[in-house]
Amino acid sequence: MPIMSESETPRFRYTAALANEIEPRWQARWAEHGTFDAPNPAGDLADPAHPRAGAPKLHVQDMFPYPSGAGLHVGHPLGYIGTDSYTRYKRMAGFNVLHPMGFDAFGLPAEQYAVQTGTHPAVTTAANVERYKGQLKRLGLAYDERRSFATTDPDYYRWTQWIFLQVFNSWYDEKIRKARPISALIAEFEAGTRPAPGAPWAELSAVERRKLVDDHRLAYVSEAPVNWCPGLGTVLANEEVTPDGRSERGNFPVFQRNLKQWMMRITAYGDRLIEDLDTLDWPEPVKLMQRNWIGRSRGAHVDFPVGSSADKITVFTTRPDTLFGATYMVLAPEHELVNKIAPAEWPDGVNPAWTGGYGTPGEAIAAYRAQAAAKTDEERTESKEKTGVFVGAYATNPVNEARIPVFIADYVLAGYGTGAIMAVPGQDERDWEFAEKFELPIIRTVQAPEGFEGAFTGDGPAINSDWLDGKGVAEAKAAMIAWLEQHGHGRGATTYRLRDWLFSRQRYWGEPFPIVYDETGLPVALPESMLPVVLPDVDDFSPRTFDPEDADSEPETPLSRKKDWVNVELDLGDGLKSYTRETNTMPQWAGSCWYELRYLDPRNDKALVDPENEAYWMGPARDGDSGGVDLYVGGVEHAVLHLLYARFWHKVLYDLGHVSSFEPFRKLFNQGYIQAYAFQDERGFYVPAEEVEERDGQYFYDGEPVTRSYGKMGKSLKNVVTPDEMCEQYGADTFRVYEMAMGPLDVSRPWETRAVVGSQRFLQRVWRLVVDEETGALRVTDEPLEPAVRKHLHRTIAGVREDMDELRFNTAIAKLIELTNALTPLPVASREAIEPLVLMVSPFAPHLAEELWSKLGHEGTLAYVDFPVADPAHLKAESITYPVQINGKVRGRVSVSPEASEDSVRAEALAAVADVLAGRDPKKVIVVKGRLVSVVV
Repeated sequence: MPIMSESETPRFRYTAALANEIEPRWQARWAEHGTFDAPNPAGDLADPAHPRAGAPKLHVQDMFPYPSGAGLHVGHPLGYIGTDSYTRYKRMAGFNVLHPMGFDAFGLPAEQYAVQTGTHPAVTTAANVERYKGQLKRLGLAYDERRSFATTDPDYYRWTQWIFLQVFNSWYDEKIRKARPISALIAEFEAGTRPAPGAPWAELSAVERRKLVDDHRLAYVSEAPVNWCPGLGTVLANEEVTPDGRSERGNFPVFQRNLKQWMMRITAYGDRLIEDLDTLDWPEPVKLMQRNWIGRSRGAHVDFPVGSSADKITVFTTRPDTLFGATYMVLAPEHELVNKIAPAEWPDGVNPAWTGGYGTPGEAIAAYRAQAAAKTDEERTESKEKTGVFVGAYATNPVNEARIPVFIADYVLAGYGTGAIMAVPGQDERDWEFAEKFELPIIRTVQAPEGFEGAFTGDGPAINSDWLDGKGVAEAKAAMIAWLEQHGHGRGATTYRLRDWLFSRQRYWGEPFPIVYDETGLPVALPESMLPVVLPDVDDFSPRTFDPEDADSEPETPLSRKKDWVNVELDLGDGLKSYTRETNTMPQWAGSCWYELRYLDPRNDKALVDPENEAYWMGPARDGDSGGVDLYVGGVEHAVLHLLYARFWHKVLYDLGHVSSFEPFRKLFNQGYIQAYAFQDERGFYVPAEEVEERDGQYFYDGEPVTRSYGKMGKSLKNVVTPDEMCEQYGADTFRVYEMAMGPLDVSRPWETRAVVGSQRFLQRVWRLVVDEETGALRVTDEPLEPAVRKHLHRTIAGVREDMDELRFNTAIAKLIELTNALTPLPVASREAIEPLVLMVSPFAPHLAEELWSKLGHEGTLAYVDFPVADPAHLKAESITYPVQINGKVRGRVSVSPEASEDSVRAEALAAVADVLAGRDPKKVIVVKGRLVSVVV
């Protein structure tokens, strides 16, 4: 087939050029008329005249993007186009749809760019946000632009700071399992209904009272083990540290250090975070990831006395039934007791294998700590080689009074549990390996199968355990916990793998804390009237950096150098006094922990959100319903941290009465990823993917062979394709249709630019059904459809609606293509079919649909036109074919009317297999309506 030249292309064909004329025009019209604005029930965004005012609501939200300087590639909008297609459909189906988009704009990249170039992060961020907005608008995404914001807007982070104050001014009441105002805790101390530890409340000094109260707050300051990177001059989150213990940015060494940091007491909500997962419509793998991350364990705290002193080591164990097999103990190298219990000299007769070759315990401990500090938590817990040193002290096993040595080892982490373990090598593989290396006793406490070697981690009767012998694991655990509690050596407990949330960053580009410190060094909350605490301009955006190997260096934040901002005089209710501001900033997670709420009421300067608006958009629909966003779409990589932190903050706000929903996101959908091929030359360097040629199954770049790999799309891999390029070459609607037609939304798929033309040809066929390509004249007539075509139309309508409701966009598009192909060869284009087709195409190709709808003689937008509804009369089959089985084998088939009675079906079936029956009388004839007839002879 000869290729048509550009000069031969019909003048009125739907081409990229025509698409690029139509699309900006409709986008401008939507913006001018606020087409996708959603009315609130209350406040300045209420609009009683809106076509969807008072309609059923639908709140759909995408995980908002970080606006990087690189802009979007074709993989980024996959979920955005999916939610846009869904919400356009739902709007036409009668819903008041809230579909907003904001920007998660604080973060390290903008700060690093500022350090390199001197450009203020606010300038870079604003430019990046505008670029993203332009790219998203170019795709025709139907957002309520009035509700857009960036987390860096002071009007936004004012409320981030306000939420921090709610957390800071709260404590968790275990009796009623909810957060309460800190004033209620103070009232209990004052009334004596809650005894103060150590001394009565009335006898405590003002500072002692403040410290006691601060120890109960949901946001508190603590000495915490952190990832300290001297080369960057900042503390890093775990996700910013590579598996080999270096910074993701700059590749500097990272050390474990105890530093004073802000923490969030998320562990108090461990049970509720697990239990309430059952109320959510989330993918089961994500729920499992959250359960595993929280890591709830039931067992006992056990106290081991150390030497003759009053010191004791407390451990948590899920297997208290194995206490008789505890032959040594291990502390985290950072554990606070290590220095306290370590003697000046080695005890007599110490095994040389335990000392690491050092002359004193102090030398061994110092050397081992330096070694452990250079490793990440992941390296420490996953290392196959077991290392450690004896601290020179012994503890006493409370159940048998055995004297057992105390070691430090890096596979025990200070921030997990109590930072100490009792080692039972007979029942734990790591403990077994450690015991073998350091020549420590191994005692089995659970009967292993005959001939079993190594640590046995299965179930069985207790052995070598005195009064527990013969008991099963569950019975032995219960008996041991009772014994520990009776004798004052421990207590039953529940612990969590989850740690309190480290909430400080030694960076500039983040939300300032609404906290100052007075002369006591204790934190003081600023009043709400002083919010927002605006991030000040500084001359130097970078934290002070140090020799990358200087593990003992101390952080110096960019804000700490802004002395006129740090040192302030304020009247906080007791006269003008001097205070020092907090100079750390909040982590990037802070702004994304609550943004779903700000979308509901973005202009409200009196409250976080108007209760009426919150209840309308996110309130529970019935008893037991969690409430929350109706559909939240984003990548599975956020399964734990973002989603867990957001759930925690939302539950605090719920406990304090600020929201009516107890979960932020009722339904979660994880979209797949668009991946791409990358190509490397013989040196391992990446080459531009678009310039690679394929010949006989081999790949070549500039005439030289290259190797192909498959994975993510990225600038460094030289395989990026941008939506801007696709819009230029094909138009936004073609790009949208291609992304939605590639496969199920929740499945990853490879990008193939050459395949995009298929989606373009589909839209060209739709266009040709309405517009004559040669003359531009309207082709549509009012002639009725043939009955067979009408049935096809209504089956398509029913199928597309079902697919759209279930987010099966690829199969919906397949049905639309099939219908278009069926309509194309017909002698006339009937309005009866064309108008429903245009409406059904509109969620995927909205610009083209709007243009065709206008050409069909309609005024205004189709955004609120009713989505087609199938006529049930045209969905009925003309006949139903029943397979007829005799003794389980199909022996014939019979076609009958769908309305045929069971007796009629039975008679027709027996007649159809009369020859096979050969006069035999059936013992039984079973009619399964609509499916089969089973004859038993």
